[in-house]
Amino acid sequence: SSCFGDFTLAPPRTSLRSEIMASHPAHISPDKRFLIFFDFDETIVDETSDDMVVQAVPGQHLPGWLTDTYQPGRYNEYMQRVLAYLAEQGVTESDIRSVMEKIPATPGMLTLFQFLRNRPAKDFEVILVSDANTYFIECWLRRVGARQLFHRIFSNPATFNKDGRLVLRPFHSHDCPRCPDNMCKQVIVKDYVARRTQERGRPYQRIFYVGDGANDFCPALSLGPRDVAFPRRDFPMHRLITETHEAQPGEFKAVTVPWVSAEDVVQRLRKLVAD
Repeated sequence: SSCFGDFTLAPPRTSLRSEIMASHPAHISPDKRFLIFFDFDETIVDETSDDMVVQAVPGQHLPGWLTDTYQPGRYNEYMQRVLAYLAEQGVTESDIRSVMEKIPATPGMLTLFQFLRNRPAKDFEVILVSDANTYFIECWLRRVGARQLFHRIFSNPATFNKDGRLVLRPFHSHDCPRCPDNMCKQVIVKDYVARRTQERGRPYQRIFYVGDGANDFCPALSLGPRDVAFPRRDFPMHRLITETHEAQPGEFKAVTVPWVSAEDVVQRLRKLVAD
């Protein structure tokens, strides 16, 4: 079966406002105490899905003329070309799906999902924010039975066209100098928190962010002193937080809890939800 199903998210451009509103999943209960954001690549899964998809290509590597077209900050456009090349090489949807489904979870991540799933319904609102794409993410989450855990997925839209090519589009555009052209996760996180706080009529008790990459540092900067950033230990997000504490004390406000296994995240959440 396809990896899609109940998931249709138009990229947030003003002209598509009505389409976006129509595609929102069922009403999210307004009484959730906590909001938790997850990155996908190297956070939920222990690889980068864009790198793994190359395993679907005959010979399992890309030609130099293609890899040479990558430009810093323009990764989404580069992946559009990679996916077009895959289609030209005869790679099918089921080829791509089977590669995605084989990617291992990071240590402890399925335990963390189980913890979140077993909490009372009013505890956690769970959101995924990723610079991968909707198709890769949907495939993997459905494979491990975790799709229903996530209330929203913000990622670059990707759908198969009638020729069997996976067509990728940028999520949005923004003005942040730190982030790639197609996605600033801080913009997504701030907009989501502001909109949900207004809908609920009250703030969350705490906000959590679980990530690993440089592009997870940017949204974590917007967290407050009651919130918790969970950077994967010794990955770029963790290093950037550490450097910021040294260079600009007070600039990074959230409590920082590095993790090696997502069971480290479970331990800290257990304490915090009991408060």
